[in-house]
Amino acid sequence: MASITKQGNGRFKVRYRTPDGKDRAKRFDLKRDALDFAASVRTDKARGLFVDPRDGRTAFAEYAGQVMRSRLKLRPSTRVRDESYLKNYIMPAFGKTPVARIEKKDVQSWVRTLSEDRGLAPRTVREAYRILGGIMREAVEDRLIVESPCRRVGLPRVESYERRFLTAEQVETLMIAMDARYQALVYVGAYLGLRWGELGGLKRQHLNMLKRHLTVVGSLERAGGRYRYVEETKTTSARRTILIPAFLVDLLARHLSEAPESEYVFPSRDGGHLDYGNFLKRYWHPAVQRAGLTPLTPHELRHTAAALMIDQGANPVTVQRRLGHKDVTTTLQLYGHRFPEQDDLLTGRLEELYRAARVQTVSSEVVELPAQSAT
Repeated sequence: MASITKQGNGRFKVRYRTPDGKDRAKRFDLKRDALDFAASVRTDKARGLFVDPRDGRTAFAEYAGQVMRSRLKLRPSTRVRDESYLKNYIMPAFGKTPVARIEKKDVQSWVRTLSEDRGLAPRTVREAYRILGGIMREAVEDRLIVESPCRRVGLPRVESYERRFLTAEQVETLMIAMDARYQALVYVGAYLGLRWGELGGLKRQHLNMLKRHLTVVGSLERAGGRYRYVEETKTTSARRTILIPAFLVDLLARHLSEAPESEYVFPSRDGGHLDYGNFLKRYWHPAVQRAGLTPLTPHELRHTAAALMIDQGANPVTVQRRLGHKDVTTTLQLYGHRFPEQDDLLTGRLEELYRAARVQTVSSEVVELPAQSAT
């Protein structure tokens, strides 16, 4: 229960207990405000929604550190990225502020500062906001605040861009321009759609030439400025087995017979795993330039794989599974605009289906029209 007493200075003090038995007090100038607060305390306690105002005094930097330490399932690369965003973009604005003092208008002002004053890319601003929002949601769960200030905040628009899709002929041109040691890598990227980390982390033991299977079980990831192999993928759905076209089985077999001794399918010159930056500088950029395909990134081989599959009639679920997307929604968001290109083919096939059915029906039945009466 909350009690209200009038003090000698004319103010009203509300005394109450928190759900864990701690005595608290709050003072008001007006009695009606004291009554409203006392009623809200009773209601919130009864509904299990009570938030102790003192808990919200914790500085954001302290609380954010607790949240980050509690996230045990974060991949090292994800942790490094999130901590970098916290240090560079979030802490300068909110680090010393008590969690309960951060309001929606403060968050909106911060977003505007990052976008307009600092000139950060929209994706960077949105990622910083996502991390801040996640921490503030934790604060709601921990009863530090009643609701998150990260709600209905205006964010900079990410302009869509046309992804690069190579034709099969352009893939051949790039393959010819590539150093012989990594020509098979171009094919695996363009026809199987592996991510860069999956390409670099692909091991010989995960190839089954007899069954024509390639299994993605691990990848290279960057943490602390260096790449390392981890026996895990970006998502659980990214762990997958892909059937390899016959032509690529032969090419991979020849590649493995000529490649340096290594556990990796596409090793560096010393037999270890590839370093993305070194690969770009030494092999990728020169090959792209020779092929006349500048600008082009290794990730656009993955886009190419999606486009080639769709153009050959693959449905969205098949594309999703081969690319290792979490769900088909991601596939449709990235490549949905390519599926309508099948409309003409589908329309033509429906026309053929109708005509075949019509011919079959007419040829097997005699249709007699009723005689017309004389007028």
